[in-house]
Amino acid sequence: MVTAPFAFPSARRRAFVLVDALVAAVLLGVSLAAVVGMISSAMSAQRRGEQMEVAAMLLDEQLNLVVARGPDQYAQRFGLEGRCDPPFQDYTYELDFDSRSAGEAYTVTATVAWVDAGRKFTETVQTKVAPRLGDDADPDRKPEENVIRK
Repeated sequence: MVTAPFAFPSARRRAFVLVDALVAAVLLGVSLAAVVGMISSAMSAQRRGEQMEVAAMLLDEQLNLVVARGPDQYAQRFGLEGRCDPPFQDYTYELDFDSRSAGEAYTVTATVAWVDAGRKFTETVQTKVAPRLGDDADPDRKPEENVIRK
């Protein structure tokens, strides 16, 4: 009886191709899972970065109001804590002025807080702000002539 010389090697090749395809499928699945995990991490890092950018902008706004109004007159016109104006109503702010000697700069601490996914985040900035000089507590900042932009 004569057997075909290629019968046995053909079965080996088919088994090798099957094992090769299974290994490739497993490697593809593992690499796709890793890519999905990296994408998820990148998206959460981007969201956190956006929140920190908004918090920095809100801190800057609050400190600019303190400088414009004067740290000694600020509380008469604005609250020392509260919710930020829309569209940033998810953020809250708090300002703290230290007690100081007459004529010295105030130490102003501004804090912005927000909640994301059940966790509370805060950013704080502390700076010195000199008291406003002069009698005009809130000057009229309207320009003398209208500005025409082209």
